[in-house]
Amino acid sequence: MTRTLILTRHAKSSWGTPALSDHDRPLNKRGRNSAAAIGEWLRDNNWLPDEVLSSSSTRTRETWDRIGLSASNVNFTRDLYLAEPEDMLVLLAAASGETVLMLGHNPGIAEFASLIVQKAPPHPRFLDYPTCATSIIQFDIQDWSRVRWGSGKVLGFAIPRELLEHKRRG
Repeated sequence: MTRTLILTRHAKSSWGTPALSDHDRPLNKRGRNSAAAIGEWLRDNNWLPDEVLSSSSTRTRETWDRIGLSASNVNFTRDLYLAEPEDMLVLLAAASGETVLMLGHNPGIAEFASLIVQKAPPHPRFLDYPTCATSIIQFDIQDWSRVRWGSGKVLGFAIPRELLEHKRRG
């Protein structure tokens, strides 16, 4: 039995309203387009979550919405807002879905990605995990309580800029 993690950093956010708290910043136009591109990539590859664990920030909520998928269990939690890798692992270990999409922030999500996989993909942006970067990571486990550092196999990694450039070139 396997479990699959879709690990996504929020899309590009707007700094247009300085009075907004960091937690309340929305996506900008580029971010909205990026989230839609990641959603299309996930659909095209049949990587569809049945559970979502997301930060409660405005930009992560909007990223999930713009990805345009559905899941039977969606949980927005403050515990993933600027979470450390160890906190992310604890939240993932309590998940129940077969395919879980976890949506969060840097720097925690980049560090989490590098720690959870057996081997990083050969992509030059994997370790810094730019906005809306998404990894598909498979684990040979029967339930998430057995997830461990260094145990995931990367099945795919994408950043929206490359997806959108590829689409423009046709």
